[in-house]
Amino acid sequence: MTSIDDETHEIVGVDKDGVFKIIDNITNTISDMCRPQIFPNIGVNTIDGKSVIVINIYPGANRPYYIKSLGKETGTYIRVSGTSRPADEAVLKDLELQGTHRSFDEMVCVEHKYDAGKAEQLCGAIKRYMVEAAKSNSEKEKIKDVTIQNLINWGVVRNMDGTLLPTNAFVLLTDNVFPFAKIQCALFKGTERVVFIDKRDFEGPLYEQIEEAYDFVLKHINLGAEIKDLVRNEAYELPTEAIREAIVNAVTHRNFLDRACVQVAVYDDRVEVTSPGMLYGGLTIEQIKEGGSKIRNRCIAEVFSRMRIIESWGTGIKRMFSSCREYGIRDPELLEIGDSFRVNLYRPSYSGNEAQSSPKSSPKSSPKSSPNGLNATQQKIMQMIRKNSRITQAEMAEIIRISRRAVQKNIKELADQGIVVHEGSTRNGYWKIKE
Repeated sequence: MTSIDDETHEIVGVDKDGVFKIIDNITNTISDMCRPQIFPNIGVNTIDGKSVIVINIYPGANRPYYIKSLGKETGTYIRVSGTSRPADEAVLKDLELQGTHRSFDEMVCVEHKYDAGKAEQLCGAIKRYMVEAAKSNSEKEKIKDVTIQNLINWGVVRNMDGTLLPTNAFVLLTDNVFPFAKIQCALFKGTERVVFIDKRDFEGPLYEQIEEAYDFVLKHINLGAEIKDLVRNEAYELPTEAIREAIVNAVTHRNFLDRACVQVAVYDDRVEVTSPGMLYGGLTIEQIKEGGSKIRNRCIAEVFSRMRIIESWGTGIKRMFSSCREYGIRDPELLEIGDSFRVNLYRPSYSGNEAQSSPKSSPKSSPKSSPNGLNATQQKIMQMIRKNSRITQAEMAEIIRISRRAVQKNIKELADQGIVVHEGSTRNGYWKIKE
């Protein structure tokens, strides 16, 4: 008997007298079929006078969970785009590491020997990043040398009875010989992955890959300029902080067991950053938007934190969204594509025209701007005012999904151009368009 009809989704309910027997049967079935043992949270709700059984199964720590009769290799399933499919070898190994509370990067790399010279170079690179990130000379002077003991403490090097052994993190942060631990960058013509205009593969230490991929994107997006207080200020059409965060997150949290590379693709309408591996540890997209964070590669994350490549745990996605809203552009799009994770940053300069303006031209003067010189956000504001002259700035921000500060900035520009004025008081006034 079912609580809700599968086809119509109508509430059917279950027999009130037999509800606890049904719950017992469900609990026993789950216990008998699955390994390790799962403890579901099962209760009864009353909806429209009908009894409905509600089953919650929360992410467990003893991954992977599998169908006992099929075994771990063939009975482990994952959810992909609303469907269930068998976990492949890379996903299964990643789940096994999660179940033993280990990460790939902290494991000893048995194929390599410890190289003291490379270790010293890594220590020097980490300190250099720390010094460059310091905000004052006094802060720079307080930064101490990074030592081999630091690398041991951070799990990058393993000390086994006096013998130093390199971990996978050590290899990834030095010569990096792993064939799929690289970033593939491409510039495409149009909005589909069909025609290449430029293509580069970046290898070597992970932190260097991040810088090179970041520079690749900046090279291929528009750079505009505006005059403010007699000073020329240059700004890219996308917030550079959001671009950098997307690339850093893709590298830091990727699944290195997956035989795929981080990919950064620039299209006419968007910048697309794809990372191998599903969200880690049962995290959902909604949770990471709210600051939820679980670290797949703990050693790399620790080093990146020291280097200030990562600012602080769980803030990257939120900063990405806030920086786009400050720019007055569309929110980033977060997607799980099969067993990978993708971030789309949408370019405001795109209007469907095939021709691209020069990367050094101003977005305001590019052919993608509207004929009257208004950007996309300002055009939306004008449309909303035409429909409702008493709409508030808070309502505009909610509809466009940008910050109220971004709305205020765009309205000020419209007012400075004499296009929009506000008549009456702040609470009871209305907008008037001068056309």
